[in-house]
Amino acid sequence: FWLKAQYALPQPPIAEACIMDQQELAAYIGREGGIPDSLEVSQKEGWTHDKVVGAIKSLQSLGYVTTVPKENKSWVLTDEGTSCMEKGSPEFQVLQAVLGASGITTEGLDAQVGADVAKIGMGKAMQNKWLEMDRSQKPPMVTAKVTDAQDILKQQLAKIQELGGDVDAVKGALGKTVDDLKKRKMIVEKKITSFKVEKTDEFKTEIKKDATDLTADMLKGDKWKAETFKEYNLTALGAGLQGGHLHPLLKVRTEIRNMLTLMGFEEMPTNRWVESSFWNFDTLFQPQQHPARDAHDTFFITEPARTVNIEKDYLERVKTMHESGGAGSIGWRYNWSEDESRKNILRTHTTAVSSRMLKLCADEYKKTGVFKPKRCFSIDRVFRNETLDATHLAEFHQVEGFVCDRGLTLGHLIGVIREFFRRMGLIKLRFKPAYNPYTEPSMEIFAFHPVLNKWIEIGNSGVFRPEMLRPMGLPEDVSCIAWGLGLERATVIKYGISHIRELSGHKLNVVDQKKNPVAWYGKVTEEGTTA
Repeated sequence: FWLKAQYALPQPPIAEACIMDQQELAAYIGREGGIPDSLEVSQKEGWTHDKVVGAIKSLQSLGYVTTVPKENKSWVLTDEGTSCMEKGSPEFQVLQAVLGASGITTEGLDAQVGADVAKIGMGKAMQNKWLEMDRSQKPPMVTAKVTDAQDILKQQLAKIQELGGDVDAVKGALGKTVDDLKKRKMIVEKKITSFKVEKTDEFKTEIKKDATDLTADMLKGDKWKAETFKEYNLTALGAGLQGGHLHPLLKVRTEIRNMLTLMGFEEMPTNRWVESSFWNFDTLFQPQQHPARDAHDTFFITEPARTVNIEKDYLERVKTMHESGGAGSIGWRYNWSEDESRKNILRTHTTAVSSRMLKLCADEYKKTGVFKPKRCFSIDRVFRNETLDATHLAEFHQVEGFVCDRGLTLGHLIGVIREFFRRMGLIKLRFKPAYNPYTEPSMEIFAFHPVLNKWIEIGNSGVFRPEMLRPMGLPEDVSCIAWGLGLERATVIKYGISHIRELSGHKLNVVDQKKNPVAWYGKVTEEGTTA
């Protein structure tokens, strides 16, 4: 039989005793052999339709009946349409109020029928020429031009209920009036699912639920032998876990770590969030007058404010390179301050980590006399006194890598960067010449953001200058190519996020955090598709 979900569908008055249950419905199906249409039966028997729905679902779960779905459409009354059926249309309510008072002011009308009803009904009643307004009086009076009228709107809504909301029947009876009723929000079209239900071989008129648990009382005697136990569904999925979801940054960081490891890079220790200006700036041949070293770009530590652990010989070589140069350079030609160099800061980039690793390489070369090429990377947090916007944060994660070997050129750098971003699924890259104090030549890396629909800077790169490498003690024929990018910017591109601040804090979309897939980038072909 056809089961129709109910949306305020027209039904006859229902008695208190007409509450449907499984037993009652099973008895009806047993007598009739089935039900051709549940909505018709509900109306005929005076049953609540949604109760019938629940009873049928229960019988189906017991295996007593089967159902076949069918989609139908029906016009149903809105809350406003139901109100009109009970009280009359707004225009008819206004007319009755005016007739009852033999004339009334607009304020009196608002008080009697309500401001909303008066506003709508007044306009419709004037349009129907039921009322007129005498503006010669103060205040203006509303009077009736007719002594009686038919409530056409109520009659139309009653007709829809009489026809059961059937779309074709209503259209045949009311024609274009249906569109007017829809515009006035008196009716709305609803999709109704029907089910044809038939008895199975297991059908019984007496409902007995299968036992779900084996109790102690059953085991005391032989009760358990007479029981029918519900089968266990061993293929059912358990409840979904509500916690333990990885943050998008963690997903992308793990994936980038795996990619760089597969490319032959080793990860550097990055546990120094607090760094000295010496390792963060001076070893990179960044002059002490550089704007990036000012308080408006860097966070300075007040306690402890200074570092004491700097190798004296290396410090002197760095000082000399800044003041007078070397290795073909004339230096920056200023009086280098050791006090400025010892100031502690929150590191502004992970290049300080690279600097320390390169110094260890130089120390190993000094001990053994054998230079070993290095490919290293780091992924960790850095801090800058930035103005927050769609692509900038004051605290973010930086990915950095370098290759140190003989004979490296800018071509090698571009090739490594393209291969790295290719593994991330980003093939739309651009390189722009740039200036960095510690790399020459230098390039900014841009990638196309599909959501912002523009190119955004995602990283920086270059070849470390001899002024940085020679004081460490690396061989003169050794060069080092390096690049760095923001983890957050790579993440917003991967997951199509428009604003970088949506990755953290109160703007984080918790639902997206749960649903976003693990950042498996895959291999990208030359055409830009992921294999």
